[in-house]
Amino acid sequence: MRSTWRDRDRDFQKELPGGETTLRLLVETIYKTQPENKPIPGFDPHKDDTQYYRIQQNIDCDEVYSGIYIGDAATAKNKEYLQMLGITHLLNSAEGKRFGFVNTDANYYKDTTIKYIGLPLADLFTTDISKYFYTAADFIDEAISTGGKAFVHCMLGMSRSATCVLAYLMIKKEMLAADAIRQVRKNRFIQPNEGFLQQLVQLDNQLRRQRL
Repeated sequence: MRSTWRDRDRDFQKELPGGETTLRLLVETIYKTQPENKPIPGFDPHKDDTQYYRIQQNIDCDEVYSGIYIGDAATAKNKEYLQMLGITHLLNSAEGKRFGFVNTDANYYKDTTIKYIGLPLADLFTTDISKYFYTAADFIDEAISTGGKAFVHCMLGMSRSATCVLAYLMIKKEMLAADAIRQVRKNRFIQPNEGFLQQLVQLDNQLRRQRL
């Protein structure tokens, strides 16, 4: 048993090439990566129709990685739009009835074929979102690996949902945290709070050590 713990200690102490990932690196990556202007997924940008354009005004959704979409609460409740996109899995990273949460559950989507999971996360510096990193990653991966599409949301689609998608890219696609942030932020304006970013820092260093 002692040998096992010594091995783990050695793994934990391994020096990382290029040094440790830091909060400062991730914050700088966010501010240096500007979102590109792209049409709303599912709509033809060349179609010239007033009603068609008006419908889009209530949609806040971006494809941030192949088959993965991040959006806001209102879009998550638009079942017609989700079905038009072909969403198979929906992750609500702000499930709850209080202010700042989105009051949906599996029952809300029972008249669709969408598979649902809800995480009761507050967008606070002190929230431990890391305990759901692998739950979120596995759920998103189930969608992608079976040819489906995942829609991940919170209230605004900026912090909680973005953090879950970043964790997926790091765990399942073996991206470094900074690369995952560039991938997502170039497609959508995201802004995880610093507490979430610090937890992504810890995940990044842990994953990097495991892959040495």
